[in-house]
Amino acid sequence: MSDNKIEVTVAGEGHVKFVPTILQTIEDATKVRGTGIAKRTHEYVEQKMREGKAIIALVDGEFAGFCYIESWGNKQYVANSGLIVAEKFRGHGLARKIKEKSFELSREKFPDAKLFGLTSGAAVMKINTDLGYVPVTFAELTDDEAFWRGCQGCVNYDILQRTERRYCICTAMLYDQDKHK
Repeated sequence: MSDNKIEVTVAGEGHVKFVPTILQTIEDATKVRGTGIAKRTHEYVEQKMREGKAIIALVDGEFAGFCYIESWGNKQYVANSGLIVAEKFRGHGLARKIKEKSFELSREKFPDAKLFGLTSGAAVMKINTDLGYVPVTFAELTDDEAFWRGCQGCVNYDILQRTERRYCICTAMLYDQDKHK
């Protein structure tokens, strides 16, 4: 992949054509991993792109990875969600590049917000830790009901419900800019 042209950028109108591929890549990864990735609609992912709240990675113009951001709790919190790298591009540090770009976009658009993510993957936990995120309890995340409804598309949603949103398969990680000043 080193000889190929890698582009990691804020997604826009011209990237909407990749939405079906993104959704299929997420679905395929969910089946292989057996862990939860909340399902999103075509319209939702397209909206994130049009709003400039998504990061897309392309290798020689081919879809390679994706992530989006969303604000919650009156913009006090920003979640970095939906991180996915196409199978053929895994193992080359692309997830890190996407997360770093997503982090920059989050800080640019929402400079006063706490950033968070939910993950069950060790590689993403490592990337988040390197960016300054720390593991936290779910109680330290947004109480915005709309965010938690988004978890309904995950195969592990029943765990979250049974534990009254205290526990799940995912690890919650938080970046609090006030602790990094």
